[in-house]
Amino acid sequence: MLGMTDHPTHAYEALTPDVMLDALASTGLMGDGRLMALSSYENRVVQCHLDEAPDGVESPVVAKFYRPNRWSDEAIEEEHAFAWELADADVPMVAPLRLNDQTMHRFNGFRFSVSPRKGGRRPELDDWEVLEWIGRLMARLHNVGAARPFAHRPALNPMTFGHASKQALLDLQALPLDVESPWVAACDRALEVAEAAWHHFDGALIRLHGDCHPGNILWTPTHGPHFVDLDDARTGPAIQDLWMLLSGERLQQTQALSAVLDGYEQLRPFDRRELALIEPLRTLRMIHYSAWLARRWDDPAFQANFPWFGTADYWHGQVGLINDQIESMEKAPLQV
Repeated sequence: MLGMTDHPTHAYEALTPDVMLDALASTGLMGDGRLMALSSYENRVVQCHLDEAPDGVESPVVAKFYRPNRWSDEAIEEEHAFAWELADADVPMVAPLRLNDQTMHRFNGFRFSVSPRKGGRRPELDDWEVLEWIGRLMARLHNVGAARPFAHRPALNPMTFGHASKQALLDLQALPLDVESPWVAACDRALEVAEAAWHHFDGALIRLHGDCHPGNILWTPTHGPHFVDLDDARTGPAIQDLWMLLSGERLQQTQALSAVLDGYEQLRPFDRRELALIEPLRTLRMIHYSAWLARRWDDPAFQANFPWFGTADYWHGQVGLINDQIESMEKAPLQV
């Protein structure tokens, strides 16, 4: 079982506020010393007020310091290129600034990007007009995403999110011994059902936002929604960017999905066969989430914010949730 460490060695130990300000200065942006940490566990993201900046750059900006050893340079640059493709197609996406003719920068062993600060709040997902608007926006993102494939970013499928996550948890000895066997049994059965649904689907796989939960869609009263954070952009089925907008009981999910697709299909056709992937994708995300926490446990930010992870109660709960997901995957998919 994963244990706590008194003096962990982790990727961000050397990323002090002074290093962040010096990194900004290396791009020509002179911070005034005011830094505010923004919500992000995977990377370190800070809002920075500026004393000096080139023409066209407004204060404050947002600096994103990538977790070392997660993505290759090519994968990060591909994320940035996708963001700019979307922005150039007038899809409201916060794209990194081009500073000194590049979007990815290096300083003191860290790779980072700088983006304009765009405010907003989480969308009201119980408002059908908002859901329809988001559906249109998602269709525009997917029209760009379908234009060409990723070359350096992985696909989302039962192997990458399911089997690889299960193996990582076992290799890291993340599960208490008394829960490991029932969890493995539940996980194996869930992956079997998810793979069966996946193998029956032969529709298109496109470039996706990849992590389009409501927190990554910011809403403004005058301009509506815009996307942030393509850090998890991957190849997969279009429904991956839609199902996280759904919550509640089956009737509520059906009504919300209907509103989203009303907007989506104004600009792009939707393959109804993808509805059978909603519960398998939810299951894969659940397993992947546990593995993500385990892989990051040497980072004190994870130990402080997820203290319940790794406990027997957590893993017993996961066994129950995975078994619930098996039942959900075996039911008929949503119909819209």
